[in-house]
Amino acid sequence: MPATAPSASSAALPTLLRLRDETFDPANPGAYNLYLLASPGRLCLAVADVERRKFVALEEYQLTTGGVPALAEQHDFLSLRGWNAVRLAVTGRAFTLLPSPLFRAGDELAALRLHHTPTPTETVRHTTHPGLELVNVFAADAALADWLTATYGATGRMLHHTSALLAGIVNQRGAASPRRLYLNPGPQELTLVVLGQHLEYCNVFACTTAEDVVYYTILVMQELGLDPEQDEVTVWGELMPDSAVFSLLRTYIRNVRFGFRPGNVQYSYRLNDVFEYRYFDLLSLHFA
Repeated sequence: MPATAPSASSAALPTLLRLRDETFDPANPGAYNLYLLASPGRLCLAVADVERRKFVALEEYQLTTGGVPALAEQHDFLSLRGWNAVRLAVTGRAFTLLPSPLFRAGDELAALRLHHTPTPTETVRHTTHPGLELVNVFAADAALADWLTATYGATGRMLHHTSALLAGIVNQRGAASPRRLYLNPGPQELTLVVLGQHLEYCNVFACTTAEDVVYYTILVMQELGLDPEQDEVTVWGELMPDSAVFSLLRTYIRNVRFGFRPGNVQYSYRLNDVFEYRYFDLLSLHFA
């Protein structure tokens, strides 16, 4: 059966996007990396062929009762074992970035409590960023973390979506890239990153309107001495070129543009059906 044909179990899933290259063979998971991005009410996934360094699947689903584990039970390959690597990123504001020299394993909870008090249903994890000499400490749903381990074992790794976003930006920038602001709007959230020779700023704001996005963008630019008339702003994420968010951004920022997909990797022609600036943090898990 062609890889593009849905299985009986997955045909009834709440599918928002389903793109698969004909060469993708779910029966051979060891040839692929599986990347997952979980946010409240939604799961995005991508599959990359390891040998060819090529993305061969991109999918998005609404999450219902039972979340990711329940979706995986109905999906045709999400519960498979034997992937070359599995990376699951979680969204949210419960994270903090620390300089690597100041971090000691075992201090995760103390570090995160400065910004977020974990609930009884959360677990605290950390991810290192050798290229930026940073450690990302974050909270995640404990049941989701348990499912990841139970399903994929040591192959599965959990991280915060800001880690994926930073890895993608660093991969895409040249050594002499100028200081720049990057935006990544997601469901009810806005991630802002300012990166020059070093990471200067990274934060996630709760946003529900286009005005919220513009307010936080201008606020961060003012606080870090960036000029809306001169400095370029790169946008990824979930908005259309004719969206209210992008139109309002262009009203207040002269040099705002959409970003591109992560480089140094190939993409199936099937993925041409989506704008290149979408799913950047998901696709950037390839470099995280």
